[in-house]
Amino acid sequence: MESILSFLSQVPWWGWVLIFLALVAIRDIFFNKHHTISHNFPIIGHIRYMLESIGPELRQYIVANNREELPFNRIERGWIYASAKNENNYEGFGTDRDIYEPNYIFINNAMLPFKVEKDNPNYKNPYFLPCAKVMGSYHKRRRPYRPTSVINVSAMSFGSLSARAVESLNRGCALAYAYHNTGEGGLSPYHKTGADVVFHFGTGYFGVRDEQGNFSMEKIVKLVNENPQVRAIEVKLSQGAKPGKGGVLPGSKITQEIADIRHVPLGKDVLSPPNHSAFEGVKGMVEFVESIAEATGLPVGIKSAVGRLGEWEQLAKIMKETGKGPDFITIDGGEGGTGASPPSFADHVSLPWLFGFAEVYKIFKKHEMCDRIVFIGSGKLGFPAKAAMAFSMGADLINVAREAMMSIGCIQAQQCHTNKCPSGVATQNKWLQRGINIEDKSVRAHFYFKNFCKELLEMTHACGYEHPCQFTMDDVDLTVGDKNLIKTLSQSFMYHKCAVPFESMKALSNCQYLGGNYHEKEAKKEVKAMRKENKVRY
Repeated sequence: MESILSFLSQVPWWGWVLIFLALVAIRDIFFNKHHTISHNFPIIGHIRYMLESIGPELRQYIVANNREELPFNRIERGWIYASAKNENNYEGFGTDRDIYEPNYIFINNAMLPFKVEKDNPNYKNPYFLPCAKVMGSYHKRRRPYRPTSVINVSAMSFGSLSARAVESLNRGCALAYAYHNTGEGGLSPYHKTGADVVFHFGTGYFGVRDEQGNFSMEKIVKLVNENPQVRAIEVKLSQGAKPGKGGVLPGSKITQEIADIRHVPLGKDVLSPPNHSAFEGVKGMVEFVESIAEATGLPVGIKSAVGRLGEWEQLAKIMKETGKGPDFITIDGGEGGTGASPPSFADHVSLPWLFGFAEVYKIFKKHEMCDRIVFIGSGKLGFPAKAAMAFSMGADLINVAREAMMSIGCIQAQQCHTNKCPSGVATQNKWLQRGINIEDKSVRAHFYFKNFCKELLEMTHACGYEHPCQFTMDDVDLTVGDKNLIKTLSQSFMYHKCAVPFESMKALSNCQYLGGNYHEKEAKKEVKAMRKENKVRY
C-alpha cells in the first residue's frame, strides 16, 4: 500500500490532468450512447456543450447590441434598473433607435405644454397618478375601487416567484400606492404587507377551492372578509403565455406552505385544466362574475388573451342587454410573459397586445359599453412611451410583470421555468432566495413605479393634457411598412377612443374610493423630504 501511495505522490500535476482526460475520452468513445458530438470528438466536444450552455449570457453581455436583444433589450433593462435605483435614467447624444422601423411610436407633443398650477396635486407631488375610472361604479358594487396608481403589478403567483420576491413587490407597491395582483397561486402571507391586492384565480381555483378542486363561494367570501386589503377579484380565462392550455403543479414542488395557501393536497400532482368547471359559456361566465360580486361586494373582472373575436362580440351583447358583467377587463398580450410555456404557444397562439386590445376595444365601443368598463393593458407596456400609446388606444390602467421583476433584481436569465433563477426572483431554492434583501428591493420597486408615473405625467403634460386618460388616437403616430410611411393610431386601427370623463387631478385626489391608503398631506410631506435629500429626479 505504501509503495502505491509513494508512486501516486510522484505523479506530477499534469500527469493527473492527462489521466483525467484519458478517462473522459474512454467514457466518451466506449460508454457514451446519447451525445454524438462528444462521441465523435472526445474531450473537445464538451467545449461545444459548455459554450452552448452560456450562449445566452455571451449574447446578452458581449454579442448583442444595445437595442437588439429580446424580449427586453439592454437599453430597456438599463432604464428599469436606473429608475428602480432612483439614479439618472437619461441617455445622451440622441436616440440610437431605428426610428423608421415598423410600429415605432411617436408621441405628438403640443406647441404649449400643460401648466401645472399650485392647486394641482402634482405641483407638490409629481408621482400622483390615479386611475381616471372607478372599478365597479357602473354596476353599483358595494365596495367600488379607484386604483391610486395607473401602473401596478400583474398576476404572478407565490410559487412561480419566491417568497422574498413577492414580499418585496408587495411592500414596494404599498410605498408607491399601487395594487398587487396575486396571480393564481392564492393569497399568501407575502401578499399581506401593506399594498392593495387584486385576488386572481384561474381554473385551479387555488385558495378558494373545495376538497374536490371545485370553486367554493364560501371560501372566497371568507377570504375577502378576513383580508380587507383585497379590493378587487380577477377571473383568469387565459394568459398570454399559454392561452387555452392548462398545467400541472408537480407534487414534488408542493411544500406544506404552498399546500396550505392553495388548498391542495401535500405531495400530489395538481391539475389546472384548460377550462373552468364553475360555469359554461359566455353567459355562464357573466352570471358567475355577478354572483361573486354580489357575494363579496367587490368589483370583479376577467383576464384573457385575444384570438377569435366571436365570443367577445357575444360578451358585449350580453352585457348590453342585461346590464351585468365584469367591471374590468384585462387584455393580456400574446407575446408571453412570466408564465413558462411551450414556444409554439408563446410564439404563435393569440394576438400581441397592440392588435388584440384594439380589436376588443372596437367591439365594446360599437356596443357603447366603454364607459362601463375599466380596461387594463398587460404585455410589455412597462415603459412611459408604450403606456402613453396604450392610454391613447383606450387603456385605463397598466399591469407589469417582467418589468416589476427587473426592478427587484431580475437579470433576464430566462431560467424562470428551471427553478434555477440566479437572482432568486423566480425560484423556490432557499439559497438563491437569500440574495434578495427585502428592505432594499421593496424601495427599488417603489421607485420604479414612482419614476414611471412621473415620466408618464411629464409626457402627458408635454402633449397639453393633465391626465393620460385624455390622450386620443391622434396623439400617437406609428411608422408603417408601406409608402404612407407614418399613420396615427386612429388611421392604423380604424377607430377613435371614447372620451373618458375627467374633471381634474384635484377631484381624483378627493375621491372616497381612492385606494392604497393614500393620504394627500402625508404624500406631500414624503415628497418634500425626498426633495431635501435630492431624491426627486427631474
